Amino acid sequence: MLLILAFAASLVIVSSGLFYIFPEKFIFQPKILAADHVFQFDQPFSEHFIKTPDGETLNALLFKSSTPSKGFILYFHGNAGNLQRWGTYAIDFTELGYDILMVDYRGYGKSTGKPSEVDFYADAQVVLDWTKANIPFSRLIIYGRSLGSGVATQLAVKNTPELLILETPFNELRGAINTPMQPLLALFPARYHFPNDKNIPLLKCRKVIFHGTLDWVVPLSSALKLKPLLSQGDRFFIIEGGGHRNLNKFKEFQKGLAQVLN
Repeated sequence: MLLILAFAASLVIVSSGLFYIFPEKFIFQPKILAADHVFQFDQPFSEHFIKTPDGETLNALLFKSSTPSKGFILYFHGNAGNLQRWGTYAIDFTELGYDILMVDYRGYGKSTGKPSEVDFYADAQVVLDWTKANIPFSRLIIYGRSLGSGVATQLAVKNTPELLILETPFNELRGAINTPMQPLLALFPARYHFPNDKNIPLLKCRKVIFHGTLDWVVPLSSALKLKPLLSQGDRFFIIEGGGHRNLNKFKEFQKGLAQVLN
């Protein structure tokens, strides 16, 4: 038993040290796509390339509702993969009558550059400015999933959309780190923050949060720290049995999403 405990303690210490030394390897997990990759989805879409002021290119996909649009959703995805994966979620929104633009962060998919928190924030503003110049819409909804919740919340502070929706968010980035590592990481200065808990009180828009009880990536306890920061009229949906990647498989999530996007 002592050997097991010693091994477990050593594993936590080593993991904490690696996280501090190489945080990018843990936080950003992109999958790069060839420039000539052809996306394939079960619904129509258009592909766009958005230039940043520092010379990088962001790849984005626009999915449009087959019915007259109720509004426009700007979607920021999680920390892993690329648009080939995340684009499959667009149908959850187009079926509700919304157009949705999904963008790959720099360093993800066909997007160029190197991931960083500061650049993610700046790029989000570039994408929104491009959207305003190129895509007509009457209602703006910003949507952030997991790591994207930090990007979406920061953008909402600066631009005040009609609605901000966060799926599986954390209070701040360290809240998404496994519990055994928390005490040790507190000894190290954080290099990445994505501070939802500091940005949400600054928001002037309506806010909605979805989180599952069985989320093994971002514990519900982290998201619940955001609940006291919500205002009257905001919603916090807890999906019983929901994990980090499967909330859209639950009727409670689909029902709640339909309610807030009605």
